[in-house]
Amino acid sequence: MSVAVPASPRLHLALRIAAALLVGYAFTWGLIALGMVSLFALGMEFHDAEQLSGIVGILFYLLVFLWAFAARSLRRVWAVLAGGGALMAGAAWLVQWGLVFQW
Repeated sequence: MSVAVPASPRLHLALRIAAALLVGYAFTWGLIALGMVSLFALGMEFHDAEQLSGIVGILFYLLVFLWAFAARSLRRVWAVLAGGGALMAGAAWLVQWGLVFQW
């Protein structure tokens, strides 16, 4: 299996760094938001849910950062991180909306 070599190695590296730092942060933010609102909806105290989600988010950000450099496909990294972050943020918004308006 061959991996396509980008036209510019510097551009490839810059895109990996951007994926690891920026899109990885957005993905982790979505994870923390979804975790926090889900734990709160399940009955955990708000600040406990906030603390637990933040701690898990820090560890998860490290894993996402490392995976962004270890993955073979740069497109897959961007798709998973950007798409997953958007889906989790949207799901967190829906759960929060349900809590406010009492589904």
